Amino acid sequence: MTPSSAVSVLVVDDQRPFRLAARAVVRRAPGFVLAGEAESGEAGVAAAETLRPDLVLMDVNLPGIDGVAAGSRIRDFDPSTVVVLVSTYGETDLPAMVAQSGMDYLHKADLAPGVLRDLWERRAPGSAAH
Repeated sequence: MTPSSAVSVLVVDDQRPFRLAARAVVRRAPGFVLAGEAESGEAGVAAAETLRPDLVLMDVNLPGIDGVAAGSRIRDFDPSTVVVLVSTYGETDLPAMVAQSGMDYLHKADLAPGVLRDLWERRAPGSAAH
């Protein structure tokens, strides 16, 4: 991504209401654009291979392969992709595999344009925190 281009976002979640909510957040976030959506881990990996998004919002619990495995596969073929795992789990209830994945975590209720921007600025390739 160049500074003048929008951050492309792929949303991967099996629940349509969350995909709709995430789509609305991405559209309201200046500098972000929705690249696509997927409903399963496998479909998310395939979409990421095709679309090459900058950022992926990935549900932890998905049909087929879970979000942690799917996110790891995406980062295997494109390490610059920022994968953020999302769920309704509280931080203290997260499965150990999520905490150990090295991916960011965001509670679904906290997704907002400003939070999306903060996540990107903290984890984007070339950022000081990356």
